[in-house]
This record gives sequence, structure tokens and C-alpha cells, in this order.
Amino acid sequence: MSGAMDEPRPLRLFLVAGEPSGDALGAKLMAALLHRQHVGIDFRGVGGPLMGRQGLASLFPIADIAVMGAVAIAKALPRLLRCVRQTVEAALEFEPDAVVIIDSPEFTHPIAQRIRKRRPNLPILDYVSPSVWAWRPGRAAHMRGHVDHVMALLPFEPDVHRRLGGPPCTYVGHPLIEQIDRMRAIDPAPLVSRLRLSQHRPVLVVLPGSRRSEVELLMGPFGGAMEGLLRRERLPQVVIPCVPAMRPLVEKHLKRWPLTPHVVESEDDKLRAFRLARAALTASGTVTLELALMGTPMVVAYRVDWLAAPFLRRMITAPSIVLPNLILGRTAFPELIQEKCTPALLADAVLEAMQYTPARAAQCAALSEIAPQLKLQTGTPSEAAADVVLRHVGGSAGKHQEERLPPI
Repeated sequence: MSGAMDEPRPLRLFLVAGEPSGDALGAKLMAALLHRQHVGIDFRGVGGPLMGRQGLASLFPIADIAVMGAVAIAKALPRLLRCVRQTVEAALEFEPDAVVIIDSPEFTHPIAQRIRKRRPNLPILDYVSPSVWAWRPGRAAHMRGHVDHVMALLPFEPDVHRRLGGPPCTYVGHPLIEQIDRMRAIDPAPLVSRLRLSQHRPVLVVLPGSRRSEVELLMGPFGGAMEGLLRRERLPQVVIPCVPAMRPLVEKHLKRWPLTPHVVESEDDKLRAFRLARAALTASGTVTLELALMGTPMVVAYRVDWLAAPFLRRMITAPSIVLPNLILGRTAFPELIQEKCTPALLADAVLEAMQYTPARAAQCAALSEIAPQLKLQTGTPSEAAADVVLRHVGGSAGKHQEERLPPI
């Protein structure tokens, strides 16, 4: 006899995202899961507005936990601990088929540890690997105690977890893969018209970072590099894409620069600037991967304050801090870190990247290798991640296999 009693119950998934980037990943994952799973899915957990549109009623606003920096975290610690406890209790009460934690390891991993202690057999998956390849490599082995599988955004991460004794790890693809066609097809003409850019002078994109500490420490050397270019009569047209929250700080520092760059805020204007740029001077971060996929040669710089520098030197184990270099397994893009982040060295490197030099030619050749390294055999990153989740709960997962990846 068939009927309501025979109908399978919806799949129950508990998702935890701790910041806007995780909210975006979580929303796409939810959409891919809903498309693949035919018996329905009941989502619970913590997320932002994008995950809310896919059917997740967050336990509390994601802004309550999306804090960055040691001082901010210390001030918010009592609230964060309450959120951790609330999330753990809600997960256990929900009795999900699996838990998916999404990035934000300082928030999500304590939750996973507490859930594992009380429900040892509940599958826990981690979407976005912590940067164990960069610092604190011992975290990889420690994760085995509370994470069953890692869904990695970078192609070298499965090999890193194998070497470090971490959990099983599958490269599911970076979300930028899904945007490559749109990124490369964007028309720069509206930006040229609005900023009245000359076709006879090269464009340099300058990206001092999206965090206050990055902007404070990099705008000085970057401005000094512009002075060096001016002295050599090689001053390009400079465009600075920045997030709206950082614009007042960027403009404060620009008062000491020898020129007045164009500051733009929108994502589309940033991509238009990348299309127009002869080269970029940029802080380290995901933006280096965006530049690489847009085919823009770059000089990468980074500085931390003098108190943090000795600590980070001991902790960082990666051969590079530049994502495209790590993906390629070699230093194709110059990185000027800490004491090398000087106006003179930055100006020299920028000139090499902008002029017809062997260094620029080598960069252009390396840029063509990035997209193929990131490419998946089939489907999108969201679909690949959904397959991994469904495989761990016995759902109708696809056959996405862990790819053979080059070591870093």
C-alpha cells in the first residue's frame, strides 16, 4: 500500500555561514541542492539574506557574528559565545542528516567540535578549507576530529590536506569560475567615458585592500611608488576600485599622493578597470585571482604592523602569499612583502609589468595558465559541492570525483 506514510521525509541539512562571502556560497549551494534533490530539503541554521531567499530562516542576523580583527572579536566575544551555544543546541534539536559549515573557521569550527562531541556519527562537512597551507598547518590534522570532508575552493588544497594528515578533501571549484565569462565580456567603454580616460596613456589599477589595516599600511608605499613613476615621467592614469566602507580612508590618504586617481566603487566598474589596465598594483588576497582570470599583469604587495610581523614570520609556512602563484606552483607574479614593500621597489616592479619587458611577457604567459588550472571537468562549483554533500547523506549525488591536482 502506498500513501503519505510511504513518502520519504525531506532531507534535513543544517548550514552555518558566518560572513557575507559564506552567505553567497551557502545560497548557491542551497540552490544546487534543491535542483538535485527530488524529495525536498528542510534547511535550518545560520546565514544571511542570500541564504534566506533560498529558504533558510537564520537563527540570528549574520551581522551579529561577522566581525573581523582581534580587537573587534575580543569585544564581541560574549555575544559570539552565546551564538555558538545557540547554534549547537538548534542543530542538535533539529536532528539533521548532515551539518555544513561554511568558511569563518573561528566561528564555525567551535560549533562543529561541540556537535561532534555530542553526536559523533552526524556527518559534518566544511565548505572552504582554512588556509592550512599558509599558516598553522597543524589545524589540518586537528580538523579530522570534527570534520568528515572538506570542500576546497583551490585546486592545490586536496594535496595539502593529504600531506598534512587532514580530512578527506575534494576540489569543488572556486566561485569565480562561474563568473569568468561575465567578467571577461564586460564592456569598459562606460568607464572610459565617465572618467574621460585617454587612449594614449596606460591605465594602472591600484588595489590597497578591503580592510582598514591593509589600507592604512599600503596607501603610503603605494603613493610613494606613484611619486617614483612621476619622477621617471611614466605616470599612468590610476584607477582605485574600493569597497564603499573604505572610500573615506582611501581618500584621506590620497591627499598625500602626487596625483588624483579615479576612485570607483561598483563591482562592474572594478571589472571594467581590470579590462582597461595595463597592470595592477595590489594587496594580496582573492583579488589577485580576479586579476589573473581577467588577464591583468600584477605586482602584489603586503605589509603588517611591526608588532605582528615577527609572529607571522614564524607562523606562515606557504612558499607564497599570492593565490595565482600557489595555483601555478611557482612565483610567476612578483610579491613585495614587508621590508620589500618600499616605494622604489614597487615602482620598479610596476614599470616592468607595464612596459614591454621579458618580465611582463612571462607574466602574460603565466596568466593564460590560471583558468585551466581552476577548471572543473563538469558542472559548476555549486553543483560539485552539492554532490559531495548528497554523497555523505546517501542522496542522489552525482559522480564528481576528486581531481588529480598538482602539488604546490
